[in-house]
Amino acid sequence: MLDILPHEGGIHEIRLARAPVNALDMGLVNALREAIVDAPGNGARAIVLSGAQGMFSAGVDVPALMQRNRDGVGEFWTGFFALCGAIAASPVPTVAAITGHSPAGGAVLTLFCDYRVMAHGVYKIGLNEVQVGLSVPEPIQFALRRIVGAWRAERLLVAGALIDAEQAHAIGLVDELATVEQVVTRAVLWAGELLKAPPGAMLRTRAIARADLLAVWGNTEGLLGADFIDGFFSDETQATLHALVARLKSK
Repeated sequence: MLDILPHEGGIHEIRLARAPVNALDMGLVNALREAIVDAPGNGARAIVLSGAQGMFSAGVDVPALMQRNRDGVGEFWTGFFALCGAIAASPVPTVAAITGHSPAGGAVLTLFCDYRVMAHGVYKIGLNEVQVGLSVPEPIQFALRRIVGAWRAERLLVAGALIDAEQAHAIGLVDELATVEQVVTRAVLWAGELLKAPPGAMLRTRAIARADLLAVWGNTEGLLGADFIDGFFSDETQATLHALVARLKSK
């Protein structure tokens, strides 16, 4: 489900390894949160979060989620928010090595990292939740606004747009592009360069720069409103999600 790969200088790569598309189910969400939280205690001075070549993460495992009752759905989204909060609150820098397509929940995870390197070419990224019948909660909208600005975030979110890597780079959604084979290498190099700075000064400055993110995401308990779960079980959303699951099963 996860591979933990050490690199020089105390950089730990946490690679999503849930075939075939790194879809986020309860098990992967919990395992990833635990790995992020435990990494500094295991000697990590920086974390690189990566996926398979061609697919960083396809987002939430919708077929698995649709098998859950209301309490189970609430448990999943609470766990997903806790994972996002763990990335946001990581005491060491985190880099998203976006090794391919990264729609919906996959894109959301990258918002909380310090830096994002994406494979250029045919790969797409974006918060396309609206296209599959889901609203985007305010705390996640905030995380996107923080990176691309309010106007751009509104355009992307309301349309549920997926954009290619070059567009994502042009608007600042990702910081750097590389070939799919070099994404992890570039992410590790960026982290290594950052770690050359005097650590106390770097980490204190980082904490100040990310204080706005931590003010929202430092404690995710109660961050997910009940209205989101109500919306998930609305007739419109359920019909759209069931149609999505049917399309996935027909492939």
